[in-house]
Amino acid sequence: MKTNEFDCDVAIVGYGPSGVSAANFLGSYGISVIALEREADIYSRARAVTVNDWTMRCYQSVGLADDLLAVMDPIDGLRWITHAKKELMRVTLSPSTIGQPTSSMIYQPAMEKVLRAGVERYADCVNVRFGKDVISLTQDEAGVSVNARDLKSGQDEAVRARYLLACDGGSSRIRGDLGITMRGSTIDTLWVVIDTRVKRWWPERHMNTFWTDAQRPVVDIPLALGNHRWEFPLAPHESASDFETPEQLWKLLRSLGVTPDNVEIHQHAFYKHHTRYAEHWRSGRVFLLGDAAHLMPPWAGSGMQSGIRDANNLCWKLREVLKGRLPDSLLDSYQAEREPNVVMYTEISERLGRIIKQQMTLTEKLGMLASKVLDAMHVPLPQPPLNAPPFYRQGWLSGSPSKGGAVGHMPPQPRAAKANGRQGKLDDLLGTGFVLLADSVDPQSLLSPAQRAAWIALGARFVTLREGSQQATSESDLFDLEGSLLRWMRKKGTRCIAVRPDRIVAAAHGQSLDVPSY
Repeated sequence: MKTNEFDCDVAIVGYGPSGVSAANFLGSYGISVIALEREADIYSRARAVTVNDWTMRCYQSVGLADDLLAVMDPIDGLRWITHAKKELMRVTLSPSTIGQPTSSMIYQPAMEKVLRAGVERYADCVNVRFGKDVISLTQDEAGVSVNARDLKSGQDEAVRARYLLACDGGSSRIRGDLGITMRGSTIDTLWVVIDTRVKRWWPERHMNTFWTDAQRPVVDIPLALGNHRWEFPLAPHESASDFETPEQLWKLLRSLGVTPDNVEIHQHAFYKHHTRYAEHWRSGRVFLLGDAAHLMPPWAGSGMQSGIRDANNLCWKLREVLKGRLPDSLLDSYQAEREPNVVMYTEISERLGRIIKQQMTLTEKLGMLASKVLDAMHVPLPQPPLNAPPFYRQGWLSGSPSKGGAVGHMPPQPRAAKANGRQGKLDDLLGTGFVLLADSVDPQSLLSPAQRAAWIALGARFVTLREGSQQATSESDLFDLEGSLLRWMRKKGTRCIAVRPDRIVAAAHGQSLDVPSY
């Protein structure tokens, strides 16, 4: 077995949303990648339904945000109604602070097409091999060896990589081969998903609608590009065989007032809700991402997005390790950071599911009542937690992350300008590395010599952040034309933040500006 010769730096098994996102992130860094995927075509069913501003900020880092938004629709709001059409609650989403639409509806096959086209930009370092079924892997201290079988020729081929990303879904073979167990549960209720194409608009078709009912709660979702989806739970006495034909499916749709004049059915599928977590997301040089690492109910629209964020979190860390700038132990922070966030979104999803099924706790019922009262008084409603900017409680961070501080948080992304007059979104002007941003002073003046040397070793940039009314004094000055980032920093009580490649604050003046260790 080869131990010191490699075909690539990173092998990716599975080329769904998590895998193709990882290929984009790694490709943008110039990391050599071989991706192995069984199927040549994009999966035709629209599984995920939405992405939010955090996910789009991830894609902005590889120049895909605009192309993706072109095949998405904005979310105008969410409403919860009964089958008698009594509205229980409505939420209108506030504008995002992080420079992307708060939330958008997708049509997953179209989204994945854009992501695959994005990877083609990196053909010099990313090699995607379709029709390859991974049948075994071994690893040692230096790397991972994967054996894949070509589904057409039946021939086996070996791929040797320094690291491997298992993006091969909820039934992950890689996870099974590693002996990593999934903890959690599956709700036994079977759901039927009916995907349709819109023929004629109906009232408030653009609203995400949840038909709340103890027996037949329904998810009613306006997908992008003129597609629409309904999800119905089957009763205990019903089975998949009761809903195999269009005539049987139309009985469900007509119960909501939907007729063939409104839509045409083009596919349907059955599934159950899972809440499961892999015990370990890392085994040596192998990492689990997306559904291979965690499964959650669909109510918060965060399953696919969590896998994309896994990739965004892990890939910049792989870059730093492969470039020799940070130790391999940095990669242990991947699960430490991502798992609590995934658990949070799973719990939100479960709470939303209880509302839809009319299984709310007393606290949840009181919260819904309070929301209705505030709405009637025209008081802005608090935004759902799933739309809050991300916050990591632990990981590759200096100091002690807290809700009131800056460390661990994702700061706002305002429209900004460079000293030479060029304008754009903040991230586009900062690049993809580490950046220290200081309020009206040179960040280096706030660092000790040792801190400055440590950040320089990571290739960090030092940027003075100024108000638009101020004068440029250096080519490295950057101007916050909206004032949102400066206001945020002042509210957090810090003069300087050190921002990671994934736009999470790693360190802040007032706590510690040390380069984190892990």
